[in-house]
Formats: sequence, structure tokens, C-alpha cells
Amino acid sequence: MTFRNWYAEHRIATWAGVIAIVAALWLVNRNRESGPPNANQSTATITGPMKMSPVTSTTSGATVVLTPLQQRQFGVTFGIVELRPISREIRTVGTVMVNESRLAKVAPKFSGYIERLFVNFSGQPVKRGQALAAVFSPELLAAQQELLVAYRLSRTISGSLVPGVPGASSDLVVAARQRLRLWDVSESQINAVLKTGRVNRTVTLFSPASGIVLDKKVVQGQAITAGEELYTIADLSDVWIDAQLREADAGIVAPGTAATLEFTSFPGRPFSGRVTYIYPVLGEATRTVRARITVQNTGRLLKPGMYATVRFNTATQSALSVPRSAVIQTGLRSIVFVDMGAGKLMPHVVTTGRTGTEYVEILTGLTRGQRVVTSAQFLIDSESNLGDVMKGMAGMGGSEMDSKGADMKNMPGMSSAPKR
Repeated sequence: MTFRNWYAEHRIATWAGVIAIVAALWLVNRNRESGPPNANQSTATITGPMKMSPVTSTTSGATVVLTPLQQRQFGVTFGIVELRPISREIRTVGTVMVNESRLAKVAPKFSGYIERLFVNFSGQPVKRGQALAAVFSPELLAAQQELLVAYRLSRTISGSLVPGVPGASSDLVVAARQRLRLWDVSESQINAVLKTGRVNRTVTLFSPASGIVLDKKVVQGQAITAGEELYTIADLSDVWIDAQLREADAGIVAPGTAATLEFTSFPGRPFSGRVTYIYPVLGEATRTVRARITVQNTGRLLKPGMYATVRFNTATQSALSVPRSAVIQTGLRSIVFVDMGAGKLMPHVVTTGRTGTEYVEILTGLTRGQRVVTSAQFLIDSESNLGDVMKGMAGMGGSEMDSKGADMKNMPGMSSAPKR
């Protein structure tokens, strides 16, 4: 026996075994529903052999012909090729993060010493303009004294008849005020110095925004330097969710895509948000792309660091599609069985596009309105390929088999319908 003959017979035996197993399972289920067969009933699972038609250039295997009874026995169902929106649900995980655009840091532009803390622990809520700390700064003390000297001089010589003198003194006052402003000394504090005629020993630092103190890095009596970070304040009225997208899903989710979020802390209470940004870099270690979702945080329920389950509901424009169950993936190609009428089921090779939750886009191979098989197609495909092998062997030298051998009644374990 040549290798080709052995390989062909091996494929036949394999397909026959597959069909025999499926038929046996069907018989078991049928007996459970209708009870044990009587002595006059046959144990055959298929009434009559399935017929095979020759392979043509438009098919991927032999055409299968099923009677209405066989279609019912196989549980064959059908769907229609038509235009549908391809919707898909993508699930991933995410982490709650602070909205960076609502983050503020308090870092004075002068050196000095913390004489008093008005906000002295992390997590404390603050409002914009609220006093945070009082700082003694020799630099600011000297600047206030210069302002007072310039102001008193300006008032003294304001009535001078010497050309340019009154204007020069006024310029000194303006320069001294501007110097204090550049150090973030408030206008009210500057005016208080001019009104009272006395310098303030300390300068008060105020909160630049409303929110929560996320971090406090200073204690009372501590020496500070210019630019040293003392407080970090975040407005948590809305937060970011940092979601991880698989590389295959990165092209589907885009800014504006709606997202539903679930948290273990709030079971049964979904939160809604939208994608506001897709990061331009793929993580090399995780092979994921980060997506930023903005979520309103009413009541500050969501805390930075919480984990979230994220669901994206994506929908595209209508496209020619079939139910996902209609497509058989063979590894090298995709096949759909088309109902040609009169019980004929012809396999068509198709090119698929986007895959949704229920439907898959068809780029080539089918036309709108065609009727396709949506269930039991794996068994039909097995029979189709078996018939294809049998027809191919009909032309082998030394082989006595012909295409008639494709009938299921000749396969091991598959008896025909009883004779009456």
C-alpha cells in the first residue's frame, strides 16, 4: 500500500469515527426524550444516506444534500446574510487615578521656617483660598521693610517741586509691591503692611484649589527651601480610570467610546464614563495600550487606587454580516454553508472582517440575502470533507473506491434506515 492510499484511508476512518460519535450522542439524547426503542425500531441516527455533489471551484468541499427529516435530526438552523451594525463588548480591568488636570501642589518661592500649620494631616478637605501654614521668612521680612521705606519716602516728597523726584519715588513703591507679588504674597497682605505701617513677621500660605490633601510633607518648625513641595491637593469631583486594552482591541476603542465600570466596593451599582484619551505607547511588558476614562465622582465614592472592571460597548456602521455561529474556522480558511435550495448545502470560503459579540463581518464570499447554516455545521462540514476525500480517491490508481462510498450507510457503525 502506498503512503497516499494509507493517508486517504486514515482520513476516511477518522471522519467516520467523528460521525459515528456524533450520531451516537444524538441517539442517546433522542432515546432520553422518546423512551427506549422497541424491537422493530432501528438504532440508525440518520434516515437515509447524505448525498454528495461534485466539488466545484466555488466551494470548499463536497456539497451536502439533506432531506427535511435529516435537517431536523441534525438540528440544522439557518440565518440570513444582511447588513447589521457590528457591536462588540470588550472587557478589561482598570485603576482609579487622580485627574492630573485637577491636581495642585503648594511649593513656596522663598525659604523660611514653618511657624504654624493650619492644615496638619493628609486627607483633610480644603477650599480654595483656605489658610494652610504661616511661614517666617527673613527674605520676605526685608522685602516688606523696603516697601514701607519706599512708601514713606513717596509720601514725604510727593509735593516736591524738583522735576522727576515724585515720579521716581512712586516707581520705588511699585517695584517693591511687585517683588512681593512675585513671591506669591497676596494683595491683601501687601495692603495690610501699607495700612498699618508695620511688617508682618509671618506670611500665610493659601490653598490654590478646593479638594483633598493627598500628601503633607511638612511639620511645624521645619525649615523649608524655595521650591520645596509642602502639600499636594487633588479635586476628586471627577477621576480617571486607567484601563488596559489588548493590542487587538486598541483599534476598536477610541476617544468618545462609552464605558461601564463596576467596583467590588459597590456591587450592583455601575458607573458610567467615556474614553477621553488613548495613550500613544504600547507597554512592552504587558503588550497593552492604556486608555483614560473620565468618570464623575459624586460623593467622592471612588478612591484613587481602586480596581475596576471595565466594559466597552462598541458599535460600528452597518456591514454585511452573518451570525458568528455560521462561520467555521478551519485554521487556513473560513467556511460558511449556504442553503442552495432543495436541501443542498454548499460550503463557501469567505473572508471575514470585524467580529462583534453576535455577528461577524463578511468581506468576500457571500451576498446579501443568502441563507446560511447557523448550527450543526461542524457535522455537515465533516461529512462534506469526507465526501471530498472519497471523490479525490476515485481517481487514484489501484483504488477500488468510488464516490458512492461517501454514503453514510457504508461507514462503520452507521446503519441505514430499516427496511419495511
